[in-house]
Amino acid sequence: MSEPHETENPAEDSDQPVVETVEDIKAEGLLLEKAIGGWRGLIDSGLPTVVFITMFALDQTNLSRAVIAAVIVGAVIALWRLVRREPLRQVLTGFIGLLIAAGFSAWTGEAEDFFLPGILTNLAYGSAFLISILIRWPLLGIAMGYMTNEGTTWRKDPALRRAYGAASWIWVGLFLGRLAVQLPLYLTGSVGALGVVKIVMGWPLFLAAAWFTYRLLSPILAAKRGQTRPADGG
Repeated sequence: MSEPHETENPAEDSDQPVVETVEDIKAEGLLLEKAIGGWRGLIDSGLPTVVFITMFALDQTNLSRAVIAAVIVGAVIALWRLVRREPLRQVLTGFIGLLIAAGFSAWTGEAEDFFLPGILTNLAYGSAFLISILIRWPLLGIAMGYMTNEGTTWRKDPALRRAYGAASWIWVGLFLGRLAVQLPLYLTGSVGALGVVKIVMGWPLFLAAAWFTYRLLSPILAAKRGQTRPADGG
């Protein structure tokens, strides 16, 4: 008489919820960072701004010195990125943005124009995110689809489509919120306040928006992985 087969462990049943691995979380965070941006861009834009504001505050009659100091700091950061062999696109984007800001200010002779490209950028990004939501093609979904090589297949999933739309509203609030605060300061020539606001609404708000985006998308992406992950021992 043959021995009875061992019963299957219930804990290994395929109906059990899928537990996220460390690799899942890291991959998800990396996707969000690439889709939204990251620490490098924050540092590249923030440090030259701090230097510009500091130098201008020390001597408001010498705008050129403040502009040159900011460009030098930006060049050092770009060189450091190149030495570390970090992606050239990010290095060039940050440095070119700084050169444009410095060029605006040097050309007009007005310190507040150092912040004009950033204000226009917030307007462009905020408007783009808002329009993408209204036409039901949220930019965050497009970016994530590109990063995951899934293209636009996410639009066939109502839950994922709603999540990307909701998460895109976070970035509408970030960019247009910056614009609402910075534009009046620019129009009144409040250079010192502009510098403080740019820094305060830069790193902290960006990280907050990224965190809320992650918290909003994480359950949806985890559930999707659970649906597509093959069962063990089938």
